Amino acid sequence: MNPKVLGILNVTPDSFSDGGQFTRVDAARSRALEMVQQGADAIDVGGESTRPGSVAVSVEEELQRVLPLLEAIRGDVDVPISIDTRRAAVAREAIALGARIVNDTSALQDDPALSSLIADHQLTVILMHRNGIPETMQRDPCYVDVLEQIRAFLEERIEFAVAAGISRDQIVIDPGLGFGKSIADNYQITSNLEHFRSLGVPLLLGASRKSFTGIFDASTPAGRLPASLAFVARAQRSEVDWVRVHDVEETVIFLKAMAAIEDPQLIGEGVR
Repeated sequence: MNPKVLGILNVTPDSFSDGGQFTRVDAARSRALEMVQQGADAIDVGGESTRPGSVAVSVEEELQRVLPLLEAIRGDVDVPISIDTRRAAVAREAIALGARIVNDTSALQDDPALSSLIADHQLTVILMHRNGIPETMQRDPCYVDVLEQIRAFLEERIEFAVAAGISRDQIVIDPGLGFGKSIADNYQITSNLEHFRSLGVPLLLGASRKSFTGIFDASTPAGRLPASLAFVARAQRSEVDWVRVHDVEETVIFLKAMAAIEDPQLIGEGVR
């Protein structure tokens, strides 16, 4: 089965790939509707860049970025909305405007109030592994055993979430490619996605346009689709549940073709 596609929509001026493109509400709304039309299974709205070297913004600034868009698309988007935040105050306002998924790059570590908020509203939560903080996480990241350390971290965060009242079937895990990992780490993790299957919850992979996908041709983020799709292919082969991407249309078509190759009977039946 193909993974579901989580479309990235950053309403930030400084995200590594699309920073500044969707700071205007009309542009962001148009992009959200476009991604749905292209086949996105959910839209991930983010108001704070967590790229390597980024500095945290205030809660007020994050709210000023995301709330106008959430208000603008409320009722017009027929797929789940994810709020990419690590703050309860932001998640609370996003939930009031229809968000049903919280994508937390800190795996419920940065804000003690976020776990109970998610539990109270019975939301889906994405728990991501992050080694350090965005400002410094890419300064010589080092592991003894990258696979086992990430797995142990995610296992502990799953148990924390369950203890906080979040249903286990509402938890998704993300090994956090690019968040405190070397180039080699990112490829090793992706080569061994099955290592995380024993945790018994859905798995998400987010490689789209990240710097390690540009090592073969020194491409800019916009030119990293070929290598990004290689990670999508690996996710599909490993039966990963979600892929988080910028290039929704290309990813959806790619996955349809992959599915049709594996089962030609799907041709003409609507491949997904």
